[in-house]
Amino acid sequence: MEDVLAVYARPFDPCRPVVCMDEKPYQLLGEVRDPVAAVPGRDRREDSEYVRHGTCSIFVWVEPLRGWRHVDAQPRRTKIDWAHQVDRLLTHDYPDAETVVLVMDNLNTHGIGSLYEAFDPAKAFALAQRLEIHHTPKHGSWLNIAEIELSALTGQCLDRRIGDLDILNTELAAWQQQTNIDQRQVDWQFTTADARIKLRHLYPEQLDATVY
Repeated sequence: MEDVLAVYARPFDPCRPVVCMDEKPYQLLGEVRDPVAAVPGRDRREDSEYVRHGTCSIFVWVEPLRGWRHVDAQPRRTKIDWAHQVDRLLTHDYPDAETVVLVMDNLNTHGIGSLYEAFDPAKAFALAQRLEIHHTPKHGSWLNIAEIELSALTGQCLDRRIGDLDILNTELAAWQQQTNIDQRQVDWQFTTADARIKLRHLYPEQLDATVY
């Protein structure tokens, strides 16, 4: 926990940007019957029945201090998918950064080994050399700022049925564009000092040093 909090306390450095990532499954749902549009005095109405069109995974990347986001929906979330997301991050979004400091949960796909499964050793090594990875602790996903962004995204963009992956990515791109225009930064307030006071029950108990 303190490792991640120390990362969040670092000042903004464009050469070593701090980026948080998270992902969530999303179910694609279509309509059985066309919804009735809203009119003055009456809300939009839709049938309770729906059609399942499979699932996908939404990847979210956020640089809290710059107010930048990237969101992308993919059919799967395998090691290969994660590796290609990282490749895009380093080569497209941050080509000039010396190192990207990456905060994420400890899912089995989130590791350097995934790069070697997706790319030849030379490319995998080159990508890995530009990553500084910090994993959130078990049961500590609330420390991941990208999880907060996923919650905001869900309420602002995913509060309705979307039955097609292409349409979903179009909606995600619109949300991404607007949030990046706004450059809504994240002002993280919870510090290591706060953790040592408010979460002291999570720390190992100090041994009694009294000698009998």
